[in-house]
Amino acid sequence: MPPIRPLVFFPPFLLCGAAVVLHFADPAGFEAAVGATHARASAALGWLVSLGSLGMVGLAAAAAAAPFGRTILGGPGAERLLTPWQLFTVVLTTNIAAGILFWCACEPLSYLKSPPAGIEPFSPAAARFAISTVLLHWTFTPYAIPSIVGLVFAFAYYNMGEPFSLASPLAPLLGSRRAAAIAPAVDVVCLYALVAALSASLAGGSLILAGGIQHLLGTAGPPSRPLVGLVIAGVMGAAVAAAASGLTRGIRWLANVNTLFLIGLLALILGLGPTRFILDFAVEGLGLFLGDYFPKLLWTDALAGAAGAARWPRDWTQMLLAAFFAWAPLMGVFLGRIARGYSVRAFLGFNVLLPALFTGTWMAVICGAIVHMELFEHAELAALLDDRDPTRVLFAFLERLPLAGLLVPALVVTAFLSFVTTADGITDTMANISSRGISPERSESGPGVKVAWGGLIAVFCWIMTGPGLGGIRALSNLGGLPALFLCLAIAAAGVKVLADPGRFDRLSPSRPPAP
Repeated sequence: MPPIRPLVFFPPFLLCGAAVVLHFADPAGFEAAVGATHARASAALGWLVSLGSLGMVGLAAAAAAAPFGRTILGGPGAERLLTPWQLFTVVLTTNIAAGILFWCACEPLSYLKSPPAGIEPFSPAAARFAISTVLLHWTFTPYAIPSIVGLVFAFAYYNMGEPFSLASPLAPLLGSRRAAAIAPAVDVVCLYALVAALSASLAGGSLILAGGIQHLLGTAGPPSRPLVGLVIAGVMGAAVAAAASGLTRGIRWLANVNTLFLIGLLALILGLGPTRFILDFAVEGLGLFLGDYFPKLLWTDALAGAAGAARWPRDWTQMLLAAFFAWAPLMGVFLGRIARGYSVRAFLGFNVLLPALFTGTWMAVICGAIVHMELFEHAELAALLDDRDPTRVLFAFLERLPLAGLLVPALVVTAFLSFVTTADGITDTMANISSRGISPERSESGPGVKVAWGGLIAVFCWIMTGPGLGGIRALSNLGGLPALFLCLAIAAAGVKVLADPGRFDRLSPSRPPAP
């Protein structure tokens, strides 16, 4: 079993533990201090989040179109870890598929109910705004962010021979020695940020699962804390068991079954809902999304302050994109690790294009069904939006469709598989980063460190589902700010590689032999 890296493994534990202790010692003071710091940081850096997201999309397009796109990650003849279908299912279900389950109903309903200033609530204009915005949030942009990190990591790890660290993608920018010198600090910060980010994601997923179980049992009210705790224990237990079995065993099976459930659930909702309207509205939404892409992505609503109004992008688009940046470093390492044997162009196709088409279709179908229910059937689902019970509106939406008795259990199973698959991939990556001796030839860390990370995430996740945890939640977003700068630095390293790949690729057939 590879030994751990103490300076990387222990500090995130201490940081997370300190946050919990401070919260319980003075909840109000801790929440106020962290919340104020987060608000100032978000206000100061929202423009950078928007601009950086556009840069990631542009770099992904440039890398796919350039001759660099033909470069094989791992060199010519590198053996693939996953088949194309396996790669697609693993990428789809570990990246943001869990997010589309949590946000698919409440996000478009929120836009219908509370659109930006100047748009009338529950109007056709609000509906058009809703579908174009959910497509912005859940298609190419969020996939491009971790994919660029993953691409540069895979190139540095496999083609440059750099170590398994989040600092390795910086080697083209800083040089190998400087990147190695800052590697422990970079790994510590990103491991902490991802513990918080993954815990926040799994906290939302556990509420879906617990709410679904209560719904099936006919129990009213928000999910109980003991039930949420049991759900979290089940998800993380299954994820750790799958991670301990190795990359090529547990996660392949989980991802395959999960993808089939996602496809089946999407087909049922499309077939049982107002199919013609959904298809019409999806096509219209695609046109709105493409036409408004650049203005919406770069929209900061800077003039809202003059009227004393809230800046809408800060609470939605910039917040979600900042979360994707927080998620990107470790997710990118995972995506890069499983990409051996694929070309750069294929990597971007499997990590950006194909999953974006699926999640865009998913969000468009559910958004169309919800818009039809609200504007034509007057279902008043938006009245059920409740921060204390975010699952209520999702299951109310499914109950209005035929065969609700089949759809609700299918959603619960799909949600369970989605969150287990996500936690599996990330737990495995966190364990590898905090272990010594990880290489392409020895790519698995020991089960003990995977259990440790899984246990920490489960505890932190359970705490985050409790009441009054605004400070912890704000801290999870605040932890993503260093990840934003790291992602942008990795993108700069990617630009340098793109300009002269042969200078860095030790496995290139055209590279002259070393003297």
